[in-house]
Amino acid sequence: MSLRRSIADDELRAALITLKQEKPVLGVPKLHALLLEKNPTWSVSEKRVRKILQAEGLLANSQGQQQNRNGSLAAIYPSSTLNQSLDVNKWSKKIAVRYFDAVRGKGLVATEKIVEGEVIWKEDPFILAPEWEIYDLQIASAACAFCSTIIREPSALHVPCQASIPSSPCPAIFCNRLCRMQSDRVHPLLCPSRNPASIPLLTFARKTEWLALHAHAQCTSRLLLASQVDDGALGTDLQVVQSLTVLGMEERFITLRDQGVEPDRETWCKAFELYVHAFKDPKTTIEKKKLARVLRKPIPESLERELFEYEAFLRGLGRMSLNIEAHGGLYTLHSHLNHSCSPNVSIRHLDQRKALSRITVVAKTEINPGEELLITYTDPSNGLRDRRRKLAEWGFGLCQCKRCVAEEEGLSGEPTDSDDLADHLRASLGLG
Repeated sequence: MSLRRSIADDELRAALITLKQEKPVLGVPKLHALLLEKNPTWSVSEKRVRKILQAEGLLANSQGQQQNRNGSLAAIYPSSTLNQSLDVNKWSKKIAVRYFDAVRGKGLVATEKIVEGEVIWKEDPFILAPEWEIYDLQIASAACAFCSTIIREPSALHVPCQASIPSSPCPAIFCNRLCRMQSDRVHPLLCPSRNPASIPLLTFARKTEWLALHAHAQCTSRLLLASQVDDGALGTDLQVVQSLTVLGMEERFITLRDQGVEPDRETWCKAFELYVHAFKDPKTTIEKKKLARVLRKPIPESLERELFEYEAFLRGLGRMSLNIEAHGGLYTLHSHLNHSCSPNVSIRHLDQRKALSRITVVAKTEINPGEELLITYTDPSNGLRDRRRKLAEWGFGLCQCKRCVAEEEGLSGEPTDSDDLADHLRASLGLG
């Protein structure tokens, strides 16, 4: 029998914050039990757990809202961690990752002077859930199923999905053999021929225009397929995903209650049901056999918990919504960029004929060493109130960038906010 040991406050605090991020709806007793389950040699009382959670503003009131020690409502912010294995030099030697604090999270700063108009780096997506117009072209075999480049005319270089047969067709077509080979990291579990159980999930995502759900399906496919390669491949991909900024769907809607927006949990549950059928428990015997041919090796228990618990599913949706680029790509380094209503970098898709999904990060202004690289998360043409509302919907708090502060002080005008009814309807789903 192993002896239990006392744990320092800093170590316990870090463990509890991580658990609370993973299981945001758990109360103190269940969180305490989970803590001891994960750390069987620790000697920690429930009272001590409660005290630390309260000090960190991580206790919830009867409405599910987190409170500070003085009883006031604690601000809810997205959380993020550093990917310790990330090699930024692979993209650029002029930038570095910096962790600021729990509220601001991580970001990218210049290590050398960057001149206006300079290409800072180019990046291909970790996964791609393209905007729906492009997705429809992919389904029509009119865009590459991997890089999303539009196929304007037939070419001998184009390669169809190898699993496609007349009785079980797959519309996927690839620009070339390289795209087809690279697609092996994601496509097999989303291929209607190899995994027909995925069809209802993707159809539902398209019908609801739920980009975050589509991206989460792409990401899940990549992680599951990485588990079939080796532990190293899975570990590398999992570090990318787990280090992404995240705010769970339930936590998001705490920030939306003041606007009268309520979550559509029925739709969330329907999406989760289809998700589980697609990747873990298909409905029919034929579908089960086909999935088993793709996932021949057992899925690690830790990965199953990461993907197939309902709370983890909602966290995954929130993670995708916060990190996917405007055109649907999830990019490892790009996901580190923080927001400003007056950004100093822009994201462009310049290689539209050969690699549409590849982004090029360009300096809009001169950036000096130590300055943070910033993009905009909102439409910069909107007024102050509308921009701040959009950011608050995802827990980013009150934007205090130079532009917002100047407009708040009346140094520049603000256009009238547009009708936001459509935004509220989409927000009830949590659509990203």
